[in-house]
Amino acid sequence: MKIRPTESGCGAEIEGVNLKAMSDNEVEAVADAQAAYGVVFFRGQTLTADDQLAAARRFGPINVNRFFTPVPEQPQVAMVLKEAHHTTNVGGGWHTDHSYDHAPALGSMLHALELPSSGGDTLFASMFKAYEALSPELRRTVAGLRAVHSSRHIFGAKAAYAQNEDERYHNAERATQDAVHPVVISHPRSGRPALYVNPGFTVCIDGWTDEESRSLLGRLYEVASREEHVCRFRWEVGSVAFWDNRATWHYALNDYPGQRRLMHRVTVDGGELSPFNGI
Repeated sequence: MKIRPTESGCGAEIEGVNLKAMSDNEVEAVADAQAAYGVVFFRGQTLTADDQLAAARRFGPINVNRFFTPVPEQPQVAMVLKEAHHTTNVGGGWHTDHSYDHAPALGSMLHALELPSSGGDTLFASMFKAYEALSPELRRTVAGLRAVHSSRHIFGAKAAYAQNEDERYHNAERATQDAVHPVVISHPRSGRPALYVNPGFTVCIDGWTDEESRSLLGRLYEVASREEHVCRFRWEVGSVAFWDNRATWHYALNDYPGQRRLMHRVTVDGGELSPFNGI
């Protein structure tokens, strides 16, 4: 196994691992690399939906996404699809998967099956690096704060997906999740501090007004999305990205109008998050 970190330090490409036949030592090494770099990438993986599910299960129990349409052959694998006629894509903005759950998902494993002739890359941003870049004053401000996360405004009955009757999503009536998490968490595997708010699902700072929340969250988002904290993954058919939702944001670029892009996603369950108690 060879691990090659990106220039930004967000993400690392792993060579010499077959996700269908990992040893226990390789599973631990992949998990350590993911915890260190936030997201790990693999090339040339030939996976059925069942293969991908089995690979993801090596890292923990499976969290079946309640909103994404599953692939026909395996209901525990979600379909991430943009057809030629779709104008919007899945994940087209900075976000962290499942932050609206009380026990947020550990990670998501995405496998590329069909790609456009150009475009369709995914950006990842390190929330370790985001926290490190905060000024001492801003670190003191966020210490001990908690933020409210919700699924309602994205997946609920009044949200755009449901209003537009987008067939890629379902169960709008189940978008009732509101969760409160520390603004800065201690990463469950590494113990490193990571910023844990995101533009997609964070709605406010717990106990603050909307105006106060917008001001602080805007400052945090500006730092987190800086170019030096971001890597860009260029997909190939057979590529796999396995990201840590406690340590990264991601953003699927929607720059391939009129073309199809098909991915399969499996989500690995996590647990409740603990605050980072340092500064």
